[in-house]
Amino acid sequence: MQDKEDIVVVGGYGHVGRTICEILEKKYPGKVFAAGRSLEKAERFSQSTHGKVKPLQLDISKPVPSHLLKQVKLVIMCLDQTRMDFVKACFHSGAHYVDVSASGPFLSQMEAYSEEAAQHGSKAVLSVGLAPGITNLMALEAERLLEQTEEIEIAIMLGLGDSHGKAAIEWTVNSLGEQFVIKQKNRQVEVGSFTNRKLYHFGDDLGSRYAYRFPFSDQQTLARTLKASTISTRFCLDSVFVTKILAIAKKTGIVRLLKTGWVNRGIVRAMERLHLGSDQFAIKVEARGRNREGKPTRADLILQGKNQSVVTAKVTAAVSKLLYDSPFSGGVYHIEEITDLAYIQNELGSTLSMEIQVKEHNADKSK
Repeated sequence: MQDKEDIVVVGGYGHVGRTICEILEKKYPGKVFAAGRSLEKAERFSQSTHGKVKPLQLDISKPVPSHLLKQVKLVIMCLDQTRMDFVKACFHSGAHYVDVSASGPFLSQMEAYSEEAAQHGSKAVLSVGLAPGITNLMALEAERLLEQTEEIEIAIMLGLGDSHGKAAIEWTVNSLGEQFVIKQKNRQVEVGSFTNRKLYHFGDDLGSRYAYRFPFSDQQTLARTLKASTISTRFCLDSVFVTKILAIAKKTGIVRLLKTGWVNRGIVRAMERLHLGSDQFAIKVEARGRNREGKPTRADLILQGKNQSVVTAKVTAAVSKLLYDSPFSGGVYHIEEITDLAYIQNELGSTLSMEIQVKEHNADKSK
């Protein structure tokens, strides 16, 4: 039987998926398929690539035809899922799997199938993209810079002027009223979304902004893969005004209206069209612990870039190439378990700028 060679990008004609297809097609010509429920949209995108990316009709909510995954070596998932049926079909076929989902509960659910994936020779990589993804790798790098890590804080600033996919906007809006669990001093503690604000410095050009707790899955994943006893993730927009409006909506309880269908749809549509800020994003990771001499030490990492959707696609493509070409044991992994920040920076080139500082606490009394 011919070796598996095909790459199927589910949601491949969507906002992030089409960029992934275009990147991978250059390295694996004739092997990349843009898949989704609409054959018409898949064919239209295929035509825009002059047929270099092939169209494929695929509805992951329905049973997968046995022949469909026969020649597929790698599946890249750009859609949110709630059930494991399609993932298990990929594992049982021996196909490798990459998922850009930011849903913590679903990623945890997938982890439980690591042994099943390994039995079929399938390798899956989760937490791929910007957040989770680059945030995980920055946290890993911060922990490596310290001899002993006690606390890691991640702060994410996203640009309102960026063009976000509808699924990403829906997830953000729906997450505003959520309760979720974080690791705090080695205990599981429940916290609320858009509470407990904290001021972070995102670089001299961007300045400081208040960021609020938010249910990005990196904080749950890193609680299991890193050693720090406290890990948290906060979020803000580049527009201070809009961030403050969201915080007020949360505090006054107006956020509950977001659960109403027509209100939810209206806000998602408005955010799709709204471009108040820039397309710039920034990530700040602060790690506190001790150095080799046992002195209290802090590691700060600041990353800046533009167009988070393109960066998410480039990170996903970089991980996909690693999975397609590099042999390692089957099972389910998170991005920080198979690669590091240096590899991603090398793959993305000048797309990102990074600043790293390590200093003893006493050297910075203002913080």
